[in-house]
Amino acid sequence: MPPPPTFTAQIAWTGDRGEGTRRYRGYDRSWSIATPTKLPIHCSNDPMLGGDPTKPNPEDMLLASLAGCHMLWYLHLASTVGIIVRGYEDTPIGIGEAGPRGEGRFLSATLRPRITVERGADLAQADALHHKVSEFCFIARSVNFPISYEATYAEI
Repeated sequence: MPPPPTFTAQIAWTGDRGEGTRRYRGYDRSWSIATPTKLPIHCSNDPMLGGDPTKPNPEDMLLASLAGCHMLWYLHLASTVGIIVRGYEDTPIGIGEAGPRGEGRFLSATLRPRITVERGADLAQADALHHKVSEFCFIARSVNFPISYEATYAEI
């Protein structure tokens, strides 16, 4: 049996303005993510919490990771059943809540892929694949909130 998959990353805070965390508003909520052999990702906190709105935040990345994992498994499953996908875009929506102490969590996510398939594809089968993806997607299998799908299709 192969060893379990292992993932690693380096997170480095880049927001020290010269005083560290001496004052709550005295530091930036920015950091970089480095993973072996990959380009760094420069991140920040949610803008509502003092972050830089031009950089991805953890919530953005979780939602994007969920949608990206779903897309990759969908493409794989489509190829195994003979559905030829020519385009795939998604604009997922995550719904969250914040508690009285500032704690938050995702309540749900809706993936909304727009998928272009070659003419003649079985669209019912193409749609059914979304539910099969949840059996495989590492991210979807790891989160504790429901994920729904609102896919649309175009044929070329």
